[in-house]
Amino acid sequence: MTAPYTERKPMVIKQAELDIVCGVTSRLPDTGMPEVAFAGKSNVGKSSLINGLMNRKSLARTSGQPGKTQTINFYKINREMYLVDLPGYGYARVSQSEKEKWGKMIERYLHTSRNLKAVFLLIDIRHAPSANDCQMYEWILHNGFEPIIIATKLDKLKRSQVQKNLKILREGLGLKPGTPVIPFSAETKQGREEIWELIGSFITPDSGEES
Repeated sequence: MTAPYTERKPMVIKQAELDIVCGVTSRLPDTGMPEVAFAGKSNVGKSSLINGLMNRKSLARTSGQPGKTQTINFYKINREMYLVDLPGYGYARVSQSEKEKWGKMIERYLHTSRNLKAVFLLIDIRHAPSANDCQMYEWILHNGFEPIIIATKLDKLKRSQVQKNLKILREGLGLKPGTPVIPFSAETKQGREEIWELIGSFITPDSGEES
C-alpha cells in the first residue's frame, strides 16, 4: 500500500559536507542514517546534479575528464541523511580490470548497505540509453531496488524535443510502468524540488520520530 500523499516542505540545506570516501579496498561504513545513491555513466552530470541538490558550487568535484570518480563518496546533509555518489561506469579508456573493480564496489554497496533507501539512475536526455545504461538499470533492479530515472542535461535540448526524447529514454530502458522520470537541468535547477520531494518520501519516517 502506498502512504497517502502529504505535501512536504522544500528541503532547506543548512549543512552539507563530504564526510566519507571509500575506495576499492575500503570497508563500507554503516552510517546509521538514511542514504540515497546516484548512479550514472561517466560525464552524465552526476557531480553537477549533487552540487545542485546541495546548493553548492563545487563540493562534488566536476570534471570534463570522464572516469574521474573512482570512489564512493558520502555527502552528509543536515546531519540527518547522506547523498551517495557511486563511480561512473562505461568509460572506454578505463581498463577492463579497473571496470570490474568499480562494478564489484558498486555491487557490494547495493548488496550490503543497511541504510540505502533509493537509487537514482542518471541518463543523458539527449541520447538513447546505451547498452551500459540498460545493463545498470537491470542490475539495480536485480539488486532489489526500483531505480528512479533522472534525465540530465535538459537545458541542452529545445523544449519541443523533450517529450520525444523522454519517450525514447523510457522505451530504450524498458522501464517498468510507473517508474518516475525527472528531467533535470544543472543550469536552471529545473527538477531539483521534484527530486528532493521524492528523496523526502523515502527518508521521512512513518511515525513521528525525533529528527
